[in-house]
Amino acid sequence: MTDSTATTTDLDIRLEKHRTELTGYCYRMLGSSFEAEDAVQDTMVRAWRSYDKFEGRSSLRSWLYRIATNVCLDMLTAGNKRARPMDLTESTPLAQAALSPRPDHTWLEPMPDNRILPTVEDPADAAVAKETVRLAFMAALQQLPPKQRAVLILREVLAWKASEVAELLDTSVASVNSALQRARATLAEREEHGADAAVSDPLDEEQQKLLERYVKAFEGYDMTALTALLHEDAIMTMPPFDLWLTGHDDITGFMTTLGSACEGSRLVPVQVNGLPGFAQYKPDPEKGGYSPWAVQVLEISDGRLTGFHFFLDTQRWFPLFDLPLHLEGEADEVKEGR
Repeated sequence: MTDSTATTTDLDIRLEKHRTELTGYCYRMLGSSFEAEDAVQDTMVRAWRSYDKFEGRSSLRSWLYRIATNVCLDMLTAGNKRARPMDLTESTPLAQAALSPRPDHTWLEPMPDNRILPTVEDPADAAVAKETVRLAFMAALQQLPPKQRAVLILREVLAWKASEVAELLDTSVASVNSALQRARATLAEREEHGADAAVSDPLDEEQQKLLERYVKAFEGYDMTALTALLHEDAIMTMPPFDLWLTGHDDITGFMTTLGSACEGSRLVPVQVNGLPGFAQYKPDPEKGGYSPWAVQVLEISDGRLTGFHFFLDTQRWFPLFDLPLHLEGEADEVKEGR
C-alpha cells in the first residue's frame, strides 16, 4: 500500500466516524430522511476534495459541521418547510374523511434511530438526542428560518458555545445569541403539551406493557381494546394523505371502514425518531403472506397513546429501515431473523 493510499484510507475512516451525528444534524435541519443522507454524502465529498486546504485551525468535526451547515442552508434556500398533516389542515370528522395525497416534499419524514443517533455514554445526552428528533420537536424546528434553525440545533442540541457557532456561521456572538432568543420564543409559542414528552428512555415497565397491549389489540383488530389504550384526544395521521383524525371514536371508526383492509396485520418493532414504532404488514390476498403497509410511529403520554402516525410510502421507508418487502408467515419469523 502506498503512502497516498494509506492517507486516503485514513481520511475516509476519520470522516466516516462523523457520519451518524452529521446525518442527525442534517435531518433536524431538513426534516427529510433522504435529503439528510444526500446532504451528508455531499459534505463528505466536499471534505475529501478540499482536505488539502484544511489548515487545522479548528477540529475536523467543526470543519465538517461548517460544510454540512452550508450544504443544508443551500438546500433550504427555496424556503421549503416540511410538515405533519395537523400543521396544514384542520382535523376531519370521520363522516367527511377523504384520502387526498400531497407531494412527498410536503411531509416531515421518519428516520431510523440507528442512522441519526450516535452511541453516547451519558444517558442524559442520549435522552436529549432522542427528544430532539421526535416528530413534534422536528415539526417545530421546521417553522424556524434556516439560520435560526442551525443556531438552535448547534447551541441547544449539540451544546456548542456561542463563540463556536459564531465562527461556524461567520457572524458575531451577539447575532448568534439574538437568533437563539428568537428561535426559543418561536418554539415556546408552538409548544405542544403532552404530545410525546412523557416517553421514557428507555421505556419504563408501564410503557412496555402499553405497547404489548397495543400490539395485541392491533393485530387482533380489537377496537374495544384499542379504544382503552387511546387518549380521548389521540391523533392519527397517514402521510402522504393530508387527512388526520382526532379522538378514539373517529380513529377506530376509520379503522373499521376505510381502513378495514388492515385487519389481520402483523407488527414488527422498529426504533424511529426516538420513539417506539412498528413496521406494519397487512395480509396480501394475491401473493399470500403479508405485504408492507406502513411504518407506525407512536406517541405516549400519561399511560395512553396520544398519537400514532402511519407513514405509507413503503417502497421508500421499508428499505430505509432494512425491512423485507414481504413476509411469508408470522411477524415473529422476521423478529428472529433480524
